[in-house]
Amino acid sequence: MRRQQTPVLITGAPISPAEEFAARQRRYSLIMAMRIPCLVIAGVLALGFGWSIAAAVVVVASVPLPWIAVLVANDRPPRKVEKVARYRREVPALPVPTPRVAPETIDMPREVEAR
Repeated sequence: MRRQQTPVLITGAPISPAEEFAARQRRYSLIMAMRIPCLVIAGVLALGFGWSIAAAVVVVASVPLPWIAVLVANDRPPRKVEKVARYRREVPALPVPTPRVAPETIDMPREVEAR
């Protein structure tokens, strides 16, 4: 029998603040680390190939990266939509009511009444 890889979620609590902060730091560092290759590529394009316009485009593209990194790092992650396994006591099903039928009245024949 094989166990599930992910544990069953038994609470609706969000992730811990420390885990959320670590994830935000990783995102910020990753985006900021993209600036270094951009500047290296711009230098290679300008000095190695003489493509100064392409180098300028790469440098201009790397200028808004710090602002993007701050916005992405300060953004709170959305709540995960997961079904929370909460305890629910078993509610017995209500019995199905039987339809009420009016009792049938049987009259005696009139000749029997006279006797």
